[in-house]
Amino acid sequence: MSQVPNLNNLFQSAQAEGLLSQASLQALNVLDIGAQIQAGLGVNVDDVMSSEVVLVTIMPDDSSSIAHSGNVQTVRDGHNAVLDALNACQQRDNILVHNRYLNGYVLYPYCTLDQAVRMDAGNYQPDRDTPLYDQTVVLLGTVLAKSQEFADNGVPVRTVTLIVTDGADEHSTRANARTVASVVRDMLMAENHIIAAMGIDNGSMDFRQVFRDMGLRDEWILTPNNSIEEIRKAFQIFSQSAVRASASVIGFSQAGLGGFGRSS
Repeated sequence: MSQVPNLNNLFQSAQAEGLLSQASLQALNVLDIGAQIQAGLGVNVDDVMSSEVVLVTIMPDDSSSIAHSGNVQTVRDGHNAVLDALNACQQRDNILVHNRYLNGYVLYPYCTLDQAVRMDAGNYQPDRDTPLYDQTVVLLGTVLAKSQEFADNGVPVRTVTLIVTDGADEHSTRANARTVASVVRDMLMAENHIIAAMGIDNGSMDFRQVFRDMGLRDEWILTPNNSIEEIRKAFQIFSQSAVRASASVIGFSQAGLGGFGRSS
């Protein structure tokens, strides 16, 4: 039976390679959030036959405001459209996907596209809080751990991550914007990660500033208006970017530099 990856070893390996600062290592304290990260790691590296891997990770907002705004089905459809776009691309066999809701529920850990679970009325009924900072650290810790696992096994890996929210942080207890920014900064310096965010307009929030404070680059921030058409378009733009980034190392670096504008 395959051994469960040791998160301490993975993060210390990343730090030894200069990929993780001391501040980020402290933010990813395995004692506090290790179990949550483990829940998302999914498929064993030894079971992946691809010569290179792209990790596509999505964190949909499952806070109650999504329901209050009437966007439940639109978010479901948006996630499912991303899966459809990835399934239709030539690189689909190299792609692993993972979906963790904003309140920590893992819809599916890293798996092949044919094993990914579509969002529907049975598995997505947003009625929770908005622990944006806490769960972004968990999400990025999962991306980091899985990518380091592949790297330690000699498999080139690139990652594309999308954070979706329609509100600012309200319920985090461990992390703040600076904590998130430290992890984001380290990941972006490695140049094999794209971290994107979608802030669905709630009429009062400057989402560009929210995500900038979390360390995200302006060109990877989407701020759709609160309408079905705008939100669907934003998911479509992310899908195009994820497909482009999956195409090749060169395509990835161009996509990373260009942001969403390269894929529109």
